[in-house]
Amino acid sequence: MSAATIVQQYYDAFNQKNWQAMLDLVSEDIVHEPNEGDPRHGKPLFTAFVKKMEVAYDETLKDFTFYTEASGEKVAAQFTVHGRYLQAEDGLPEAHGQTYVLPAAAFLTVKDGLICKVTTYYNLSEWIQQVSR
Repeated sequence: MSAATIVQQYYDAFNQKNWQAMLDLVSEDIVHEPNEGDPRHGKPLFTAFVKKMEVAYDETLKDFTFYTEASGEKVAAQFTVHGRYLQAEDGLPEAHGQTYVLPAAAFLTVKDGLICKVTTYYNLSEWIQQVSR
């Protein structure tokens, strides 16, 4: 299966809120580089992040464009996040169900049929502005 297909399945599982299917597509030694904060190393930390996100946000990703490079191991994904902010996180505004729409991108590396690195980018200050209204 191609890296692009694996990444598409990963995001399909995300949109279906099928967290186990999503986690089944990542390696035990996954590196997650979030937009803000320290990288997470290993599936247990990534799983904890996914569980936290499930409680704090209700998101659907739309308008995907995928890009792959020559080796076939790296995939870039550009998309729009449509979300609702459900539970506040430290250092962020209070949550009371605010909605937001935000462009985002991710860069993923796939080896041996599993995603081993995810790096995510979005404009945090734009997101804060949207949920602070």
